[in-house]
Amino acid sequence: MANKNSKGLGRGIDAIFSNFEDIEKIDEKTETVQEIPLDEIRPNPYQPRKTFDDSALRELADSIILNGVFQPVILRKSSVKGYEIIAGERRVRASRLAGKETIPAIVRDFDETAMIEVAILENLQREDLTPLEEAEGYQTLMNKLKLTQAEVAKRLGKSRPYIANHLRLLSLPQDVKAMLQEGSLSMGQARTLLGLNDESLISELAKRAMEEGITVRHLEAIVQQLNNPVEVDKKTRKKKKENKPGYIMESEERLMDKFGTSVQISSKGEKGKIEIEYLSPTDLTRILDILQISFDD
Repeated sequence: MANKNSKGLGRGIDAIFSNFEDIEKIDEKTETVQEIPLDEIRPNPYQPRKTFDDSALRELADSIILNGVFQPVILRKSSVKGYEIIAGERRVRASRLAGKETIPAIVRDFDETAMIEVAILENLQREDLTPLEEAEGYQTLMNKLKLTQAEVAKRLGKSRPYIANHLRLLSLPQDVKAMLQEGSLSMGQARTLLGLNDESLISELAKRAMEEGITVRHLEAIVQQLNNPVEVDKKTRKKKKENKPGYIMESEERLMDKFGTSVQISSKGEKGKIEIEYLSPTDLTRILDILQISFDD
């Protein structure tokens, strides 16, 4: 666990990664559970999560009303006023919903570096962040802790292209990022939009994709048409008469959404093959990362 005694960046962040599951364990010899007023607690300022599932919070609040809070939250004293959350923001929010005035807590002495590490890592490793929140988490690690993409990838056990592809989402226009954040635009659609040569068309096409429910496969075809209308028109004419069973077309679309690239399924009798297109060695590495295939083993 990182605290103010872990001054070395590498040592501090490695400690968080190697002992992250123990972050909420209580040392009964040195730590005491306190009842802290909820109105004195505020979120970790480096918290990447912007949205919380309301129904899940309500369920947790109902449980707290009946049974109380079983696991104390972890706080630190704020340099401004009151306390900041190190771990347990969902419990704090649910306790407020439950009408509680205090919450059981452990107060620890964490420095700014440790606060950044814990806030981001708790979410990246334990929570289902949106793609945009995940990207912002990686960017914060890089900016605040002076890490490179490669260093973030190594410490998180992900490939560098995986990190890079998420970071690319941050270059989307604000209105498109809002669509991605609220879930009206998928990760696959957003990545496809980033392939537009004319960036001024991204917002317009994103709005169209959202309103018309355009699949990733169809969206990719539109992007290719806009980028190279002559070449794509030839390919379209060549494949115009091609017919595929409905279940094949649906399977292609689902795979397209998963991989964010063109997927073709061809069948002959009961056999067939799946072709996944990649645009560069980096894109291939990204796809292998999704498939959880590594050549380092």
